[in-house]
Amino acid sequence: MRRTIDWTGDAVTIIDQTVLPAEYRVLELRTVGDLVGAIQRLAVRGAPALGAAGALGVVLATRAKGDVEAEARRVAEARPTAVNLSWGVSRALAKLPEGPDAVLAEALAILDEDERINHEASRLAAEVVLAHCGRRPLRLLSHCNAGHLATVAWGSALGVVWHLQTYGLVESVLVDETRPLLQGARLTAWELAEAGVPYRIQPDGAAAAAMSRGLVDCVLVGADRIAANGDVANKIGTYGLAIAAKHHGIPFVVVAPSSTVDTAMPDGAGIVIEERDPDEVLSFGGTLVAPEGAEVFNPAFDVTPHELITAVVTEKGVLRP
Repeated sequence: MRRTIDWTGDAVTIIDQTVLPAEYRVLELRTVGDLVGAIQRLAVRGAPALGAAGALGVVLATRAKGDVEAEARRVAEARPTAVNLSWGVSRALAKLPEGPDAVLAEALAILDEDERINHEASRLAAEVVLAHCGRRPLRLLSHCNAGHLATVAWGSALGVVWHLQTYGLVESVLVDETRPLLQGARLTAWELAEAGVPYRIQPDGAAAAAMSRGLVDCVLVGADRIAANGDVANKIGTYGLAIAAKHHGIPFVVVAPSSTVDTAMPDGAGIVIEERDPDEVLSFGGTLVAPEGAEVFNPAFDVTPHELITAVVTEKGVLRP
């Protein structure tokens, strides 16, 4: 599969994740406005991919010859919860005094680093999973999408599945559909199908029942921000999964690059949680599915306390809060 996000020499290219699996479409983004719009409507998403997007946004800003720092702030603030976005912006912006070529070189370095870092993080996480579950074909549960599409390449939590699959140690994956935008049903299931990994999609509300029936050996999720104490912000519904996994004695493993760890954030209480457009809940496929004027609570993320997490794994190993 091509990179989820890349640089062609004069534009940012992304795989448009709003139209999968019905259509595989590649978009070219030539302005900061184009990129910010793509980030906000989730055409490009996933913490590691957003890190690359942040850096490439600074590249686009340097080429526009306007106020680079102001445009960089627009990119960094496009989605507040994912720390990788501002991390990517900061890394590229730090090279601005050296000129546009240095900014571009830094952004390209982030692109090149991503696959290596996520490959290593997921390899280490696979060993953690096997240490807790034993070396046998496993039944894994996935929430949202933390695969190739959430990174520049390879994947974080779903990268663990790729490693285990090469060992012949994946029996199947239960894929939470991940309401309201169905990143699990649309994106994770598509990636698993492309890789030939057995899977079943389930409603988010079925996860605890699946655990109670002995259908899950381990839960694997990614992260959008990890606080210094090990609290994890991830796609809404992750916290409930962790509670259910703890109750049923099932390992709950978080996989992310170290750029997702925010050491300036003492704990999860301070993480800003993005709230999305009410229409994501009120309508489906353009059709209203709720009473006219209904009020909506639509947070994009929740925060899972570190006490509920078996391990947070980065490319540096198991995180020690």
